[in-house]
Amino acid sequence: MAIYELQPTLPPPCQRSGVLGWLRHRLFPNWWSALLTLALLYLLLPPLWHFLQWALLSATWQGESRAACSSEGACWAFIGHRLNQFIYGFYPPELYWRINLVFALLASLIAGLLLPRLPGKGRLGLFALLGFPPLAWWLIHGGAGLEVVSTNLWGGLMLTLVLALTGMVFALPLGVLLALGRRSKMPVIAAFSVVYIEFWRAVPLITVLFMASVMLPLFVTTGVEIDKLLRAMIGIILFQSAYMAEVVRGGLQAVPKGQYEAGAALGFNYWRAMGLIVLPQALKIAIPSIVNTFISLFKDTSLVLIIGLFDLLAISKVALADPAWLGFSTEAYLFVGLVFWIFCFGMSRYSIHLEGKLHTGHKR
Repeated sequence: MAIYELQPTLPPPCQRSGVLGWLRHRLFPNWWSALLTLALLYLLLPPLWHFLQWALLSATWQGESRAACSSEGACWAFIGHRLNQFIYGFYPPELYWRINLVFALLASLIAGLLLPRLPGKGRLGLFALLGFPPLAWWLIHGGAGLEVVSTNLWGGLMLTLVLALTGMVFALPLGVLLALGRRSKMPVIAAFSVVYIEFWRAVPLITVLFMASVMLPLFVTTGVEIDKLLRAMIGIILFQSAYMAEVVRGGLQAVPKGQYEAGAALGFNYWRAMGLIVLPQALKIAIPSIVNTFISLFKDTSLVLIIGLFDLLAISKVALADPAWLGFSTEAYLFVGLVFWIFCFGMSRYSIHLEGKLHTGHKR
Protein backbone atom coordinates (compact mmCIF):
# COMPACT_ATOMS: atom_id res chain seq x y z
CA MET A 1 0.00 0.00 0.00
CA ALA A 2 1.33 3.36 -0.99
CA ILE A 3 1.69 5.89 1.74
CA TYR A 4 0.97 9.48 0.81
CA GLU A 5 2.29 12.32 2.88
CA LEU A 6 0.13 15.37 3.26
CA GLN A 7 2.15 18.45 2.43
CA PRO A 8 1.17 21.59 4.30
CA THR A 9 -0.50 24.15 2.07
CA LEU A 10 1.43 27.39 2.08
CA PRO A 11 -0.48 30.65 1.92
CA PRO A 12 -0.02 32.81 -1.15
CA PRO A 13 2.90 35.27 -1.15
CA CYS A 14 0.59 38.23 -0.43
CA GLN A 15 -0.35 36.60 2.89
CA ARG A 16 3.24 35.65 3.79
CA SER A 17 4.84 39.04 3.16
CA GLY A 18 2.01 41.58 3.51
CA VAL A 19 1.81 44.46 1.08
CA LEU A 20 5.26 43.88 -0.45
CA GLY A 21 4.43 40.24 -1.07
CA TRP A 22 1.14 41.19 -2.71
CA LEU A 23 2.90 43.71 -4.97
CA ARG A 24 5.55 41.20 -5.98
CA HIS A 25 2.98 38.47 -6.61
CA ARG A 26 0.59 40.67 -8.61
CA LEU A 27 2.81 43.22 -10.35
CA PHE A 28 6.29 41.67 -10.57
CA PRO A 29 5.82 37.89 -10.92
CA ASN A 30 8.26 37.68 -13.86
CA TRP A 31 10.50 39.95 -15.92
CA TRP A 32 8.03 40.88 -18.65
CA SER A 33 5.27 41.69 -16.13
CA ALA A 34 7.77 43.86 -14.25
CA LEU A 35 8.65 45.75 -17.45
CA LEU A 36 4.98 46.27 -18.25
CA THR A 37 4.32 47.52 -14.70
CA LEU A 38 7.22 49.96 -14.86
CA ALA A 39 6.11 51.22 -18.28
CA LEU A 40 2.57 51.84 -17.03
CA LEU A 41 3.89 53.63 -13.94
CA TYR A 42 6.06 55.83 -16.18
CA LEU A 43 3.00 56.76 -18.25
CA LEU A 44 0.48 57.15 -15.42
CA LEU A 45 2.41 58.74 -12.56
CA PRO A 46 3.06 62.18 -14.17
CA PRO A 47 -0.60 62.89 -15.05
CA LEU A 48 -1.71 61.43 -11.70
CA TRP A 49 0.69 63.71 -9.82
CA HIS A 50 -0.47 66.68 -11.88
CA PHE A 51 -4.10 65.88 -11.04
CA LEU A 52 -3.37 65.50 -7.32
CA GLN A 53 -1.51 68.78 -7.31
CA TRP A 54 -4.42 70.51 -9.06
CA ALA A 55 -7.19 68.82 -7.04
CA LEU A 56 -5.62 68.86 -3.55
CA LEU A 57 -2.29 70.60 -3.08
CA SER A 58 -3.03 73.83 -4.96
CA ALA A 59 -6.80 73.82 -4.50
CA THR A 60 -8.87 76.58 -2.91
CA TRP A 61 -11.29 75.29 -0.29
CA GLN A 62 -12.99 78.45 1.00
CA GLY A 63 -14.30 81.59 -0.65
CA GLU A 64 -17.41 83.59 -1.52
CA SER A 65 -16.73 84.17 -5.22
CA ARG A 66 -14.42 83.14 -8.02
CA ALA A 67 -12.04 85.97 -7.05
CA ALA A 68 -10.95 83.90 -4.02
CA CYS A 69 -9.74 81.04 -6.26
CA SER A 70 -6.33 80.86 -7.86
CA SER A 71 -5.76 79.77 -11.42
CA GLU A 72 -3.32 77.01 -10.45
CA GLY A 73 -5.63 74.66 -8.56
CA ALA A 74 -9.20 73.50 -8.28
CA CYS A 75 -11.80 75.81 -6.78
CA TRP A 76 -13.64 73.56 -4.34
CA ALA A 77 -14.94 76.71 -2.65
CA PHE A 78 -17.54 76.73 -5.43
CA ILE A 79 -18.79 73.30 -4.34
CA GLY A 80 -18.84 74.30 -0.69
CA HIS A 81 -20.71 77.53 -1.44
CA ARG A 82 -23.33 75.67 -3.49
CA LEU A 83 -23.42 72.43 -1.49
CA ASN A 84 -26.93 72.98 -0.11
CA GLN A 85 -28.25 73.49 -3.61
CA PHE A 86 -26.46 70.36 -4.82
CA ILE A 87 -28.15 68.33 -2.08
CA TYR A 88 -31.58 69.95 -1.59
CA GLY A 89 -32.23 71.76 -4.86
CA PHE A 90 -34.61 74.69 -4.33
CA TYR A 91 -36.14 73.22 -1.19
CA PRO A 92 -36.85 75.88 1.50
CA PRO A 93 -33.79 76.12 3.79
CA GLU A 94 -35.90 76.28 6.96
CA LEU A 95 -37.31 72.82 6.09
CA TYR A 96 -34.01 71.07 5.42
CA TRP A 97 -34.54 69.13 8.66
CA ARG A 98 -37.26 67.07 6.97
CA ILE A 99 -34.93 65.87 4.24
CA ASN A 100 -32.14 65.31 6.76
CA LEU A 101 -34.52 63.14 8.80
CA VAL A 102 -35.33 61.09 5.69
CA PHE A 103 -31.61 60.67 4.94
CA ALA A 104 -30.99 59.59 8.56
CA LEU A 105 -33.84 57.05 8.42
CA LEU A 106 -32.56 55.68 5.11
CA ALA A 107 -29.01 55.35 6.46
CA SER A 108 -30.34 53.62 9.60
CA LEU A 109 -32.36 51.14 7.55
CA ILE A 110 -29.39 50.32 5.32
CA ALA A 111 -27.12 49.88 8.35
CA GLY A 112 -29.69 47.67 10.06
CA LEU A 113 -30.15 45.47 6.99
CA LEU A 114 -26.38 45.09 6.66
CA LEU A 115 -25.96 43.82 10.23
CA PRO A 116 -25.85 40.01 10.04
CA ARG A 117 -27.58 39.12 13.33
CA LEU A 118 -29.96 41.98 13.99
CA PRO A 119 -33.16 40.82 15.78
CA GLY A 120 -36.33 41.44 13.79
CA LYS A 121 -34.46 41.89 10.54
CA GLY A 122 -37.40 40.57 8.52
CA ARG A 123 -39.78 43.14 9.96
CA LEU A 124 -37.18 45.84 9.33
CA GLY A 125 -36.92 44.81 5.68
CA LEU A 126 -40.72 44.82 5.37
CA PHE A 127 -40.83 48.34 6.82
CA ALA A 128 -38.09 49.43 4.40
CA LEU A 129 -40.18 48.24 1.45
CA LEU A 130 -43.69 49.18 2.56
CA GLY A 131 -43.43 51.71 5.38
CA PHE A 132 -40.46 53.89 4.55
CA PRO A 133 -41.56 55.12 1.06
CA PRO A 134 -44.88 56.68 2.21
CA LEU A 135 -43.24 58.04 5.36
CA ALA A 136 -40.46 59.65 3.30
CA TRP A 137 -42.98 61.09 0.86
CA TRP A 138 -44.99 62.60 3.72
CA LEU A 139 -41.90 64.16 5.27
CA ILE A 140 -40.57 65.61 2.00
CA HIS A 141 -43.85 66.64 0.39
CA GLY A 142 -45.77 67.57 3.51
CA GLY A 143 -49.46 67.47 4.31
CA ALA A 144 -51.33 66.09 7.35
CA GLY A 145 -49.81 68.65 9.68
CA LEU A 146 -46.66 69.52 7.71
CA GLU A 147 -46.22 72.41 5.33
CA VAL A 148 -46.63 71.29 1.73
CA VAL A 149 -43.58 71.81 -0.47
CA SER A 150 -44.30 71.76 -4.21
CA THR A 151 -42.37 69.22 -6.23
CA ASN A 152 -41.19 72.10 -8.44
CA LEU A 153 -38.82 72.99 -5.59
CA TRP A 154 -37.38 69.48 -5.29
CA GLY A 155 -33.97 68.93 -6.79
CA GLY A 156 -30.37 67.94 -6.37
CA LEU A 157 -29.26 64.71 -4.77
CA MET A 158 -32.56 64.46 -2.91
CA LEU A 159 -34.55 64.30 -6.15
CA THR A 160 -32.08 61.80 -7.66
CA LEU A 161 -32.53 59.49 -4.67
CA VAL A 162 -36.32 59.88 -4.72
CA LEU A 163 -36.53 58.91 -8.40
CA ALA A 164 -34.03 56.05 -8.08
CA LEU A 165 -35.46 54.53 -4.90
CA THR A 166 -39.03 54.81 -6.15
CA GLY A 167 -38.09 53.11 -9.39
CA MET A 168 -36.23 50.33 -7.58
CA VAL A 169 -38.97 49.64 -5.03
CA PHE A 170 -41.82 49.43 -7.55
CA ALA A 171 -40.03 48.14 -10.67
CA LEU A 172 -38.77 44.94 -9.00
CA PRO A 173 -42.15 43.45 -7.91
CA LEU A 174 -43.78 44.55 -11.16
CA GLY A 175 -40.92 42.96 -13.09
CA VAL A 176 -41.35 39.72 -11.14
CA LEU A 177 -45.04 39.60 -12.02
CA LEU A 178 -44.28 40.29 -15.69
CA ALA A 179 -41.62 37.57 -15.76
CA LEU A 180 -44.05 35.07 -14.26
CA GLY A 181 -46.71 36.24 -16.70
CA ARG A 182 -44.43 35.75 -19.69
CA ARG A 183 -43.83 32.13 -18.60
CA SER A 184 -47.51 31.57 -17.86
CA LYS A 185 -49.42 28.81 -19.62
CA MET A 186 -52.42 31.13 -20.03
CA PRO A 187 -52.16 32.59 -23.56
CA VAL A 188 -53.80 35.91 -22.71
CA ILE A 189 -51.51 36.64 -19.75
CA ALA A 190 -48.42 35.47 -21.61
CA ALA A 191 -49.29 37.57 -24.69
CA PHE A 192 -49.96 40.67 -22.58
CA SER A 193 -46.65 40.27 -20.75
CA VAL A 194 -44.71 39.79 -23.98
CA VAL A 195 -46.29 42.83 -25.64
CA TYR A 196 -45.71 44.98 -22.56
CA ILE A 197 -42.06 43.96 -22.16
CA GLU A 198 -41.15 44.26 -25.81
CA PHE A 199 -42.95 47.60 -26.20
CA TRP A 200 -41.19 49.31 -23.29
CA ARG A 201 -37.81 47.83 -24.17
CA ALA A 202 -38.11 49.12 -27.73
CA VAL A 203 -38.23 52.81 -26.80
CA PRO A 204 -35.54 54.91 -25.08
CA LEU A 205 -36.17 56.28 -21.59
CA ILE A 206 -35.85 59.87 -22.79
CA THR A 207 -38.86 59.29 -25.08
CA VAL A 208 -40.84 57.73 -22.23
CA LEU A 209 -40.17 60.74 -20.00
CA PHE A 210 -41.13 63.15 -22.76
CA MET A 211 -44.37 61.30 -23.47
CA ALA A 212 -45.22 61.08 -19.75
CA SER A 213 -44.66 64.81 -19.32
CA VAL A 214 -46.22 66.17 -22.52
CA MET A 215 -48.63 63.57 -23.91
CA LEU A 216 -50.09 61.97 -20.77
CA PRO A 217 -52.00 65.11 -19.68
CA LEU A 218 -53.79 65.05 -23.05
CA PHE A 219 -55.39 61.69 -22.20
CA VAL A 220 -56.82 62.61 -18.80
CA THR A 221 -60.07 64.34 -18.01
CA THR A 222 -60.16 68.12 -18.24
CA GLY A 223 -59.44 69.66 -14.85
CA VAL A 224 -57.40 66.68 -13.64
CA GLU A 225 -53.75 67.59 -13.27
CA ILE A 226 -51.06 64.99 -12.62
CA ASP A 227 -47.92 66.23 -10.92
CA LYS A 228 -44.88 66.38 -13.20
CA LEU A 229 -42.72 64.42 -10.76
CA LEU A 230 -45.40 61.75 -10.42
CA ARG A 231 -45.56 61.42 -14.21
CA ALA A 232 -41.79 60.97 -14.33
CA MET A 233 -41.96 58.32 -11.61
CA ILE A 234 -44.66 56.40 -13.47
CA GLY A 235 -42.65 56.50 -16.69
CA ILE A 236 -39.47 55.30 -14.96
CA ILE A 237 -41.30 52.46 -13.18
CA LEU A 238 -43.03 51.22 -16.34
CA PHE A 239 -39.79 51.43 -18.32
CA GLN A 240 -37.53 49.72 -15.77
CA SER A 241 -40.05 46.99 -14.92
CA ALA A 242 -39.74 45.67 -18.49
CA TYR A 243 -35.96 45.31 -18.14
CA MET A 244 -36.36 43.83 -14.66
CA ALA A 245 -38.82 41.27 -16.03
CA GLU A 246 -36.23 39.93 -18.46
CA VAL A 247 -33.62 39.77 -15.70
CA VAL A 248 -35.96 37.78 -13.45
CA ARG A 249 -37.01 35.55 -16.36
CA GLY A 250 -33.36 34.67 -16.90
CA GLY A 251 -33.11 33.69 -13.23
CA LEU A 252 -36.24 31.55 -13.50
CA GLN A 253 -34.85 29.72 -16.52
CA ALA A 254 -31.65 28.98 -14.60
CA VAL A 255 -33.52 27.16 -11.82
CA PRO A 256 -33.42 23.39 -12.47
CA LYS A 257 -36.68 21.73 -13.47
CA GLY A 258 -36.39 19.46 -10.46
CA GLN A 259 -37.13 22.40 -8.15
CA TYR A 260 -40.52 22.84 -9.80
CA GLU A 261 -41.15 19.13 -9.46
CA ALA A 262 -40.14 19.27 -5.80
CA GLY A 263 -42.82 21.88 -5.15
CA ALA A 264 -45.42 19.73 -6.88
CA ALA A 265 -44.30 16.67 -4.90
CA LEU A 266 -44.79 18.59 -1.65
CA GLY A 267 -48.34 19.42 -2.67
CA PHE A 268 -47.72 23.13 -3.10
CA ASN A 269 -49.89 25.15 -5.43
CA TYR A 270 -48.32 27.38 -8.09
CA TRP A 271 -47.97 30.51 -6.01
CA ARG A 272 -46.70 28.72 -2.92
CA ALA A 273 -44.10 26.77 -4.89
CA MET A 274 -42.97 29.95 -6.61
CA GLY A 275 -42.82 31.98 -3.43
CA LEU A 276 -41.06 29.39 -1.26
CA ILE A 277 -38.92 27.33 -3.65
CA VAL A 278 -38.40 28.68 -7.17
CA LEU A 279 -38.49 32.47 -6.92
CA PRO A 280 -35.96 32.79 -4.05
CA GLN A 281 -33.44 30.75 -6.06
CA ALA A 282 -34.16 32.71 -9.24
CA LEU A 283 -33.67 36.06 -7.51
CA LYS A 284 -30.45 34.84 -5.92
CA ILE A 285 -29.09 33.80 -9.31
CA ALA A 286 -30.16 37.11 -10.84
CA ILE A 287 -28.62 39.34 -8.14
CA PRO A 288 -25.78 40.67 -10.39
CA SER A 289 -28.18 41.53 -13.20
CA ILE A 290 -30.73 43.07 -10.81
CA VAL A 291 -28.10 45.31 -9.24
CA ASN A 292 -26.79 46.20 -12.69
CA THR A 293 -30.32 47.33 -13.63
CA PHE A 294 -30.54 49.37 -10.42
CA ILE A 295 -27.23 51.07 -11.19
CA SER A 296 -28.43 51.87 -14.70
CA LEU A 297 -31.63 53.31 -13.25
CA PHE A 298 -29.70 55.46 -10.79
CA LYS A 299 -27.63 56.96 -13.59
CA ASP A 300 -30.60 57.40 -15.93
CA THR A 301 -32.32 59.72 -13.47
CA SER A 302 -30.24 62.53 -14.98
CA LEU A 303 -32.52 62.38 -18.05
CA VAL A 304 -35.37 64.05 -16.15
CA LEU A 305 -33.78 67.39 -17.04
CA ILE A 306 -35.63 67.30 -20.38
CA ILE A 307 -39.00 67.58 -18.57
CA GLY A 308 -37.91 70.39 -16.28
CA LEU A 309 -36.85 68.45 -13.17
CA PHE A 310 -33.51 69.44 -11.66
CA ASP A 311 -31.68 66.40 -10.41
CA LEU A 312 -28.08 66.46 -9.20
CA LEU A 313 -26.58 66.90 -12.67
CA ALA A 314 -29.10 69.56 -13.69
CA ILE A 315 -28.55 71.48 -10.46
CA SER A 316 -24.82 71.62 -11.23
CA LYS A 317 -25.64 73.31 -14.54
CA VAL A 318 -27.85 75.81 -12.73
CA ALA A 319 -25.04 76.57 -10.28
CA LEU A 320 -22.60 77.11 -13.14
CA ALA A 321 -24.87 79.83 -14.55
CA ASP A 322 -24.24 82.00 -11.47
CA PRO A 323 -22.14 85.00 -12.62
CA ALA A 324 -20.16 84.89 -9.37
CA TRP A 325 -18.93 81.36 -10.15
CA LEU A 326 -18.39 81.21 -13.89
CA GLY A 327 -15.78 78.85 -15.31
CA PHE A 328 -15.74 76.01 -12.76
CA SER A 329 -17.52 73.30 -14.74
CA THR A 330 -14.65 70.83 -14.19
CA GLU A 331 -15.06 70.97 -10.42
CA ALA A 332 -18.85 70.66 -10.69
CA TYR A 333 -18.77 67.63 -12.98
CA LEU A 334 -16.05 65.95 -10.92
CA PHE A 335 -18.15 66.38 -7.79
CA VAL A 336 -21.27 65.02 -9.47
CA GLY A 337 -19.30 62.11 -10.93
CA LEU A 338 -17.85 61.31 -7.51
CA VAL A 339 -21.32 61.24 -5.92
CA PHE A 340 -22.66 58.94 -8.64
CA TRP A 341 -19.59 56.71 -8.31
CA ILE A 342 -20.00 56.39 -4.54
CA PHE A 343 -23.61 55.24 -4.80
CA CYS A 344 -23.04 52.92 -7.79
CA PHE A 345 -19.89 51.41 -6.29
CA GLY A 346 -21.72 50.91 -2.99
CA MET A 347 -24.53 49.01 -4.73
CA SER A 348 -22.00 46.90 -6.60
CA ARG A 349 -20.09 45.97 -3.44
CA TYR A 350 -23.31 45.16 -1.59
CA SER A 351 -24.39 42.83 -4.39
CA ILE A 352 -21.07 40.99 -4.07
CA HIS A 353 -21.58 40.75 -0.30
CA LEU A 354 -25.13 39.47 -0.82
CA GLU A 355 -23.99 36.86 -3.33
CA GLY A 356 -21.41 35.52 -0.88
CA LYS A 357 -23.90 35.51 1.96
CA LEU A 358 -26.54 33.62 -0.02
CA HIS A 359 -24.06 31.21 -1.59
CA THR A 360 -25.13 27.67 -0.66
CA GLY A 361 -22.19 25.80 -2.16
CA HIS A 362 -23.95 24.45 -5.25
CA LYS A 363 -21.75 26.37 -7.71
CA ARG A 364 -18.65 24.70 -9.06
